This record gives sequence, C-alpha cells and structure tokens, in this order.
Amino acid sequence: MSVTERDEVPAHRASGVSMRDLLASCAAARAVSTPPRLPDPEVSQPPAEHREAA
Repeated sequence: MSVTERDEVPAHRASGVSMRDLLASCAAARAVSTPPRLPDPEVSQPPAEHREAA
C-alpha cells in the first residue's frame, strides 16, 4: 500500500458512527433484550389485616 492510499481514509473515522451513538445503541439493545424482573414476594402478598386501635 502506498503512502497516498493510507492517507485517503483516516483510521479514526472509518466507521462513520460516533461513540455516543454506539453507546446509545448498546443501551437500547440491552433494555429491549433484558426480560422484566419477577415481582418481589413481599410486595406481592396481600397486606396484613388492619387491627382496630384500643
């Protein structure tokens, strides 16, 4: 490869995607592919019966 061929394409901008866009796409993919959490067993139980004050 000659010197002129190497200088035509800068190595740091060869992909055309900014780091910000890349990180945002990774975060979006993680959010979409992660299944929802199971409900907490303590929260899903009915509340204890209310007792009357003395």
